Amino acid sequence: MSKILVTGCSGFIGSHLAEALLSIGHTVVGLDDLSGGFWENNPAGMVFRQGSITDHGLVDSLFQEHGFEYVFHLAAYAAEGLSHFIKRFNYTNNLIGSVNLINAAVNAGTVKCFVFTSSIAVYGPNQVPMTEDMVPQPEDPYGIAKYAVEMDLRESHEMFGLNYIVFRPHNVYGERQNLGDRYRNVIGIFINQIMQQKPMTIFGDGRQTRAFSYIGDVAPVLARSIERTQAYNQVFNIGADTPYSVLHLAETVARAMGSRPEITRLEARKEVVHAFSSHDKAKAVFGDLMHNVSLEEGIDRMVGWAKIAGIRQSVKFGNIEVERNMPRSWRELAG
Repeated sequence: MSKILVTGCSGFIGSHLAEALLSIGHTVVGLDDLSGGFWENNPAGMVFRQGSITDHGLVDSLFQEHGFEYVFHLAAYAAEGLSHFIKRFNYTNNLIGSVNLINAAVNAGTVKCFVFTSSIAVYGPNQVPMTEDMVPQPEDPYGIAKYAVEMDLRESHEMFGLNYIVFRPHNVYGERQNLGDRYRNVIGIFINQIMQQKPMTIFGDGRQTRAFSYIGDVAPVLARSIERTQAYNQVFNIGADTPYSVLHLAETVARAMGSRPEITRLEARKEVVHAFSSHDKAKAVFGDLMHNVSLEEGIDRMVGWAKIAGIRQSVKFGNIEVERNMPRSWRELAG
């Protein structure tokens, strides 16, 4: 089997992916700075290195030491809404850090494929259902950074022959998610609020729609993607097919938690109102690997895990660069 680097391995998606890769016999080295993930998420059998992808010296040394054949790049600060107010932090971590990895992969000469988790944030507003042949029009710095990395991978393939696969997952949730993150992952936010006997907070009228994607439907496809050479140098949407409103989501989470849906409405924030994608292209290549856990079942599984994991206090984000037009509830948490 192959030597594989997984960045963001201590986050919940990265940990599930690393676990899946280990289960099929690969040697996995994980890199994470633990800024959004947790040590306990790291699966047994993985070689773990704590550090940041923004440290190009560290990245280069890992490639030289291990001679990776595949790279799965998941490390990012994935907060679309907050990215407007942390532009420098966003581009440093999500763009420059990615370029460090791409440079190392090109220079190593051993990498057969670079798998990158982008986002449907690249599409921007008013493009539903989102399909891979649409021209991206990202409206937030997070989506801009993700699309820039996609374009750099395409250029690196044309210039240096580096094969890649880009996945655009969306609204992924499940066990091991950071319940204490106040700025992203609405299902985790709702669960944490209910466990603290607080009302669930919703921006605006709650009629925004998303297709919430269970981790168990996403990680196995990512792990096996490197076996499908017909997927190389392609872009794929990956996730759930059915969109639900945030209001429906709140009711579903409350039901799974055995409580009444108490809601506090906050001022509407600038965001894409409706965001869901087509997965026809992914089904044509990965159809035998794809499953569709229902929203109710996926949330039940996550709630079962969360009740054991326990309450996590929301952590202030200490690197706010621009406060103008920032939602009031986020300003109160900024430190």
